[in-house]
Amino acid sequence: MKFKILVAVCSGVLFFTYCTSSKKATGSAQTVFYATHIQPIVNVQCSPCHFPSRDGKKSSLETYDDVSMNINEIIRRIELYPGTKGFMPMKKPRLSDSTIALFKTWKAEGLGK
Repeated sequence: MKFKILVAVCSGVLFFTYCTSSKKATGSAQTVFYATHIQPIVNVQCSPCHFPSRDGKKSSLETYDDVSMNINEIIRRIELYPGTKGFMPMKKPRLSDSTIALFKTWKAEGLGK
């Protein structure tokens, strides 16, 4: 009887030990980079008004420097809802929450190229 209890306890400890460590190993998030994640969104969602720049009336978002220098304003405006003054992307549907989260993560991670 004692042997069965000992085996059960050891099995439980082993199970929970590996269960916890595997969650930690797979729980790490992917790093967000401008060229891989942000630039393709900007190219599609911000053109033709901001990319390529046309008449100088709108902020250019053609380069990494343009986007990184304006990231706070970009995030503020893409978080707005259609019909709200300043909403972006103008005349397009609101970006998905996951897309908006990419911009926030990119900023939080230090604006990696």
